[in-house]
Amino acid sequence: MNTSPDEPNLSLLGRSETRLPSSPDEAQLETFPNRSPERDYWIQLDCPEFTSLCPVTGQPDFAKLLIRYIPDERCVETKSLKFYLASYRNRPSFNEEVVNRILNDLVAATDPRRMTVKGQFGSRGGIALSVEAEHEKAKG
Repeated sequence: MNTSPDEPNLSLLGRSETRLPSSPDEAQLETFPNRSPERDYWIQLDCPEFTSLCPVTGQPDFAKLLIRYIPDERCVETKSLKFYLASYRNRPSFNEEVVNRILNDLVAATDPRRMTVKGQFGSRGGIALSVEAEHEKAKG
């Protein structure tokens, strides 16, 4: 993860890299400095075509992810986020695990003031599942 406090050293942006990471462990979430850290403002990232694998059947799980956060000093770079999310296509995980892992990884990369990750997973057996996980930085 890029944690340079000054200028970003982005390895994906502006490059024609097409090889997706094989897992979230291999993926790199890159960040850049927040240009307005004095203000609380929301960034919203809609990811309508997320897929992961069911750990029991090996079948794909389809979801719409919504990521909302109030940045502190760092913002996530969206091309690296796209590659990171695509890496879940190869990872057998329960839906609850997926949403919480994404939140944990994004919080580790950006240290936001607040963040919410919501996954709305497609219906399986007549039941649609939504998972929402939240983080709020301790005030101190």
